[in-house]
Amino acid sequence: MSALTVSQDPEQSWDDLVRFWEEMEWPEGSKVEIIEGIVTVSPAPAYRHNLIAESIQRRLYSVIPLDWGIFQTLAIAVPSRLGMLIPDLVVAPRRDHTESDTHIPAALAELVVEVTSKSNARDDRVGKLAAYATAGIPLYLLVDRWAADGPTATLHGDPKGDVYRPLSTAKFGEPLKLPAPFDLVIDTAEFPET
Repeated sequence: MSALTVSQDPEQSWDDLVRFWEEMEWPEGSKVEIIEGIVTVSPAPAYRHNLIAESIQRRLYSVIPLDWGIFQTLAIAVPSRLGMLIPDLVVAPRRDHTESDTHIPAALAELVVEVTSKSNARDDRVGKLAAYATAGIPLYLLVDRWAADGPTATLHGDPKGDVYRPLSTAKFGEPLKLPAPFDLVIDTAEFPET
C-alpha cells in the first residue's frame, strides 16, 4: 500500500494547515504527516521496518542522558518548510510541558532517524532531509533499505540552510559510528534486509 496525499488550499496558512492535521479524523493506525505543505497519509510501517527502528532505539538507550527520551510517534514541526513530520525515532530532551500536545518544535530534537519504506523513500531522502536540516537538527540518520546500490545507513550532520553534510555511510553489515553526544556504534548487521 502506498501513501495517500490530501489536497489542500495552497493559500492556507501554516496555522490552518496544522489545525486541519490535528482535527481531521484519520484512518486508525496510519501515519499522517505534512510534507512540504502536503498532507500525506501512510500505512503503519511494516515489521522489518520496525525491527530496524527498535534495534537502533535499544542501542540509543544505553548512551542518552536520563532527561532525554526516544520517541516513536512524536510529530515535530518545521513551519518554515511547511512540515509536520513523524520520524521513526526522535531523540529529544524530555519536557513536562510544551506549547502543543500534538507536536514539538523540530529544533528540540538532537537526532532523528528515518527508515525508508519503498512507497515513500523519496520523502525521507529529499523533503524530510531538507526540513530536518532547515530546523537545525544536529544529526539525521537515514536507514535506506531501498537505496540504488543496496541497503545503507547514512548519518548526516552539520546542517547549513536546508543541506546536511553526509558524515558517514555504511552498507548493511558494516558498523556506523554516531558522534558525541552519543558516541555509539550501530551494528547494521542486525538490520533485516528487504
